[in-house]
Amino acid sequence: MLIVQVKEGESIEKALKKYKKKFEKTGVVKELRERQKFTKPSVVMREKKIKAIYKQKLQQGIEEA
Repeated sequence: MLIVQVKEGESIEKALKKYKKKFEKTGVVKELRERQKFTKPSVVMREKKIKAIYKQKLQQGIEEA
């Protein structure tokens, strides 16, 4: 359950913005989207590996520069 503390005199728009940010941080929507389709474990691992290689190349590029 998400609880958003609203200060006195704070607008509803600001409170909604806080709520949306907290909701997004929980990852509920992301998880729901992932559960809509099944991806094989081998595909997930391949994607993780490709992402890790990409990140490593970026860091090496920063260290060299």
